[in-house]
Amino acid sequence: MSRLQLALNVPDIDSAVDFYSKLFATEPNKRKPGYANFAIADPPLKLVLFENATATARLNHLGVEVFSSDEVTAHQARLTDDGVAAIEENGTCCFAKQDKVWVDGPDGSWEIYTVLENSDSFGASSEHVADAKDQLSCATVPEGETRCCG
Repeated sequence: MSRLQLALNVPDIDSAVDFYSKLFATEPNKRKPGYANFAIADPPLKLVLFENATATARLNHLGVEVFSSDEVTAHQARLTDDGVAAIEENGTCCFAKQDKVWVDGPDGSWEIYTVLENSDSFGASSEHVADAKDQLSCATVPEGETRCCG
């Protein structure tokens, strides 16, 4: 089973966490300074929040979280067979070691990923997103550090 990921830029992380905790009747799965994610069972949703008071768009990016590296690989092969460029980008991002691929849609970037293990560090920004300069895919934190995905 997989779930849709919705990553949002929010002006105030504490207010957003409070609101979404009430809306979905659940606490964050992961909470770090300027970052939170919720693993919501019903509806199946991974909600990711990036604190970014200066963001020009509320939507940060979209994705699909799957539950194994084999699923990521299968989606990558399927997309490639369908003529959609799927760029592999494994590593640490968003306080988690991940296997993932990126695809560019007509309205922004999508990631298909699995979380392999948690990490104490945020990790590296997405090279794919940095190259694309896509405002829907990354948030900028106050220190000027670019963040990757969910």
